[in-house]
Amino acid sequence: MAQRKRGPFVSVQLMSRWRNIVGLNVGMGEFLHKYPHVFELFVHPLRRNLCCKITQRMRDLIDEEEKIVEEYEPELLQKVKKLLMMSKNGTLHVHALRLIRRELGLPEDFRDSILRTHSKDFRLVDLEIVELVDRNESLAKAEVEKWREKEYVDKWLSEFETSYAFPINFPTGFKIEGGYREKLKNWQRLPYLKPYESKEVLRVRTCGGIERFEKRAVGIIHELLSLTVEKMLEVDRLAHFRKDFAIEVNVCELLLKHPGIFYICTKGSTQTVFLREAYSKGCLALPNPIYVVRRKMLDLILLGHRNTRSLEDLEEIKEERNGSVFRTNVGGRRDGDWIVPILDSYDQNAFGSLGDINDSKQPFDGCESGRN
Repeated sequence: MAQRKRGPFVSVQLMSRWRNIVGLNVGMGEFLHKYPHVFELFVHPLRRNLCCKITQRMRDLIDEEEKIVEEYEPELLQKVKKLLMMSKNGTLHVHALRLIRRELGLPEDFRDSILRTHSKDFRLVDLEIVELVDRNESLAKAEVEKWREKEYVDKWLSEFETSYAFPINFPTGFKIEGGYREKLKNWQRLPYLKPYESKEVLRVRTCGGIERFEKRAVGIIHELLSLTVEKMLEVDRLAHFRKDFAIEVNVCELLLKHPGIFYICTKGSTQTVFLREAYSKGCLALPNPIYVVRRKMLDLILLGHRNTRSLEDLEEIKEERNGSVFRTNVGGRRDGDWIVPILDSYDQNAFGSLGDINDSKQPFDGCESGRN
């Protein structure tokens, strides 16, 4: 909407046709009116039809995110390199990268701005395959290996205990059954082929059995999540990397098998996996600039109808360690209430009666785990 050549706005009547495309289970008019800090509704001065555009505050945050992504291009370049270094043949499907583009923090035009521009690092074999031109061994260290070094130094643990271990953080109330501790201790000590080590022919029935093969898959998924902005991915999108990363196990079953490392959140039909160690009290423990600006966007969305009497006088978003603080508008008729009947008529003309809202407002810690 913000990048349209005819102007940074769209007719609400046209937007009503997008309802099924974007997967809304509520009328477009009701949806737009629900987020006045994100969408601004106005009557076109010439055509006299109802239009919608992104509010200036949200537009500023979008511009801020784009600027941060540009500034962090060297780091994004390293992320793509590391993913290619983890792959079996040094190649990845561009479609798989496109699916997790936002999670990695890549720009929308990453194929041209990163893959084509940096021809010394990447080569497009065809339209859908990207190949790493030259490995950079200085990047061949997984995030979990940095944690192991810290554990070895800070806690004076032996190499035998830390060389192949993963950080384990069980959820509150997790029941540890008899013999589980010993089994976990043995698994932590079990050697495996690390994500950036040379890839020989990898089979499930190799020396060491299925456990070593599964532990390698855990290491790859752990590293992939570590490279994302919010240390999370939709489980379905992980499946698109199975072939390139030679993961020949059921990904969902593997994640559920290690609740101390991964957390699966289920909302509707979507399952999202979080890296448990990266979160504290539902928020990212070590936030990065892209994550911070996205949290600001989320804060605007969560404001709903609060402070809509005068959006111009809305206080600056105040960042705090555990969130943001806003002044709320108390009572009174809201500007824009006159628009609701018009919006409803657009939706009813396009799709009949308005649908029910089935959105979940549960926080991260309150999601249903896929283990249930």
